[in-house]
Amino acid sequence: MAVAEASRVEKVEKVEKREKEQSGTPSGGPPSWITWVPRKIEELKAFFVEVRSELKKVTWPGKTEVQATTVVVIITTVVFGFYLYGMDLGLSWLLSFILK
Repeated sequence: MAVAEASRVEKVEKVEKREKEQSGTPSGGPPSWITWVPRKIEELKAFFVEVRSELKKVTWPGKTEVQATTVVVIITTVVFGFYLYGMDLGLSWLLSFILK
């Protein structure tokens, strides 16, 4: 974790240093608006490299765990559906009783 964080810090420092160097320096280098697209492409590449490394760290659930949690979600949805349906019927009956 610390190694990944250190490499991110180094990348950010490199980008900041490059931006400072290219921000309208009179040294004859191109202006920063010309190098914007290549910089953004490099940042995008770095982002996807970091995403890939983070996805390698993920522990993906097994088939049985996915099936078990799916069943729990479906049962919970059905139970809350019936509960909300009952509450709706009860409150509708109560409101119609009060307004008549």
